[in-house]
Amino acid sequence: MVKDAEAHADEDKRLLETVQARNQADQLLHSVKKSLAEHGDKLDAAERAKIDEAAKDLEAVLKEGDKATLEAKTETLATAAQKLGEKVYAEQAAQAPAGGGAAPGGEAPGAGPAKGGKDDGNVVDAEYTEVKDKKPA
Repeated sequence: MVKDAEAHADEDKRLLETVQARNQADQLLHSVKKSLAEHGDKLDAAERAKIDEAAKDLEAVLKEGDKATLEAKTETLATAAQKLGEKVYAEQAAQAPAGGGAAPGGEAPGAGPAKGGKDDGNVVDAEYTEVKDKKPA
């Protein structure tokens, strides 16, 4: 059994690498499709078509492609989708000063109670000194 495992070690390694490349490609495809659904209107038609074409190419080789093909198509889609990320990031950066320094959650940093905490309006900051009793124990 050990000899059998050793004999197929290279084949197993190649299969593992192919599965990992397929998983990475599937993950990228899912995130790009989600980003396109949310922010696709920010792209012009040529950039959107380029991303759609790269996604279709990757989908076509996802089930039966070998490692090298999957990696090449994944890289092509990642490069094409970079434009979408740049547009979204630029828009968020442009809106940040207009929002008055609001945090991504919508509130200004430090404003209001922490999530899940109560707002105790009567909090008093005071100094104290520790007094030790001089009674014998």
